[in-house]
Amino acid sequence: MKSLRALFTLKVSIPIFILVFLLAGIQPAAPAAAQNTPVPATTIERVNKLFAEWDTWNSPGASLAVFKEGEIIYKRGFGSAQLEYNVPITPATIFHVASVSKQFTAFAVALLASQGKLSWDDAVRKHIPEVPDFGKPITLRHLVHHTSGLRDQWELLAMAGWRLDDVITKDHILKMVRHQKELNFDPGAEYLYCNTGFTLLAEVVARVTGQPFPKWMEENVFKPLAMSNTHFHDDHEMIVPNRAYSYAPKEGGGFKNSVLSYANAGATSLFTTAEDLTRWMGNFFDARVGGPGVIRQMQEQGILNDGKTIDYAFGLMIGQYRGLKTVGHSGADAGYRSNVVWFPDRKFGVAILSNLGTMDPGGLALKVADVYLADQLAPEKAETSEAPAINAKINPILYDDYAGKYQIRDGPMVTITREKDKLMGEVSGMPKFEFTPESETVFSVKILSAKISFEKDKAGKTIQFFLQQGGQKTPAKRLEPPVLTPEELGKYAGDYFSEELGTTYSLTVQGAKLVAQHRRNEDAILSPMEPDVFAGDQWYFGKVKFTRDGSRRITGFLLTGSRARNLRFVKK
Repeated sequence: MKSLRALFTLKVSIPIFILVFLLAGIQPAAPAAAQNTPVPATTIERVNKLFAEWDTWNSPGASLAVFKEGEIIYKRGFGSAQLEYNVPITPATIFHVASVSKQFTAFAVALLASQGKLSWDDAVRKHIPEVPDFGKPITLRHLVHHTSGLRDQWELLAMAGWRLDDVITKDHILKMVRHQKELNFDPGAEYLYCNTGFTLLAEVVARVTGQPFPKWMEENVFKPLAMSNTHFHDDHEMIVPNRAYSYAPKEGGGFKNSVLSYANAGATSLFTTAEDLTRWMGNFFDARVGGPGVIRQMQEQGILNDGKTIDYAFGLMIGQYRGLKTVGHSGADAGYRSNVVWFPDRKFGVAILSNLGTMDPGGLALKVADVYLADQLAPEKAETSEAPAINAKINPILYDDYAGKYQIRDGPMVTITREKDKLMGEVSGMPKFEFTPESETVFSVKILSAKISFEKDKAGKTIQFFLQQGGQKTPAKRLEPPVLTPEELGKYAGDYFSEELGTTYSLTVQGAKLVAQHRRNEDAILSPMEPDVFAGDQWYFGKVKFTRDGSRRITGFLLTGSRARNLRFVKK
């Protein structure tokens, strides 16, 4: 559920409201459980042990709530919500939950559809006519299943020179949408996660109801569900008491602020608590708001044009864990990490909200489920004598063969290095992450809830790796760049303008490197992959393919990232 973009776009958040505790060194709140459903002490101990690393006043942490059969059976906070004042996290601490927001936006549209006020098969231009006409209709259903073909708002903004800790409003995003010239693919042809679609769905709700999206949600969803500490946050200057601020690790130890100034809602920006999210999960069992029809629809998975069913439903991922069906979603913005998952057949769910960018709430939520559902989950796959051991002991000399640069398909370039007895990965300007060996060729990446498997050719040379994440397997080709002289690189130098983005990049030769420069962005170093094709080392500047005319003169380039393909730049 997490993505590489989530890892490689850590942002930073300016504190707005500080709740001052007069006593320094205050410890995290004590465990709390539902009065009428005592939790065995051994269960509490096992759950608390999962969070022990962050159970201290001088670390960011997490809020946990466990739900079963209509009630909270356990809740607790770990770590600090605001490090400057040692404010502890509690189950009532308010977090920005990033893409966990999407299910609420989808629910709003589903409610309106059930009332006959719109249809999922409406073209988006029926409600937002300023969306460009791409020749093939994009429906609300395409938006909710990430099958619209629209380019992702965050990647476009980054390409255009926006920092993702800038104040980004709904109007900024809508203007970006109005200027899109092409789609990534025909509507319905593929699944490609796209935040733009959910910003548009929130705007559809506003235009159909005549109310601002946050206000409509408060009156029609949050109040009826008694989610008293929940709101959609589209005002970056708004004071929010009891808010947690987000953090990232600082090189050399400690933490730094991770600023988030979003002023848009729909794809993100839900502010809520672990306690309130249990009330949301409960509605999927008693259908108090929306009724059974809406609840069923929320769990209907998308279907592509070729008839293939995808895992994504209405802002929710449908999956399985150890033999049981799961429903849920994760979220990652700045240093916020969140996950809400429930097991519908067991009326059981877990909500974990964190303010530390290196935490993995998705993996932790499943470990909490392991504790509570131990006698109802299928056995984990038994290890055989040939199966790799987790955290296997590998001779670090083998890592030398993996060191190098790899281009993820239509995504960022990853630099892999050996650092003594560790194998590390890095994208330019972002924190390094460790590969934990499971065998000589398979590694886990904890922060991504992903696995990396290296592939060798017949001669035993590493040629690529595969990123296995969220049920998808994505190749990353090892770069064996041709050697180009400064004179050869100079043929690509010049200014390139994108009408769609309204922005210019200047390509210059610095030493033996081709560098793409922007007035606001970090320089992107372009490494040659093949004739006229380069790999960029910034997450939004993934692949550059130069175009030529009939006389072989360079006329521009096409820029491709992980969620925005073939942005046209014309050489001035």
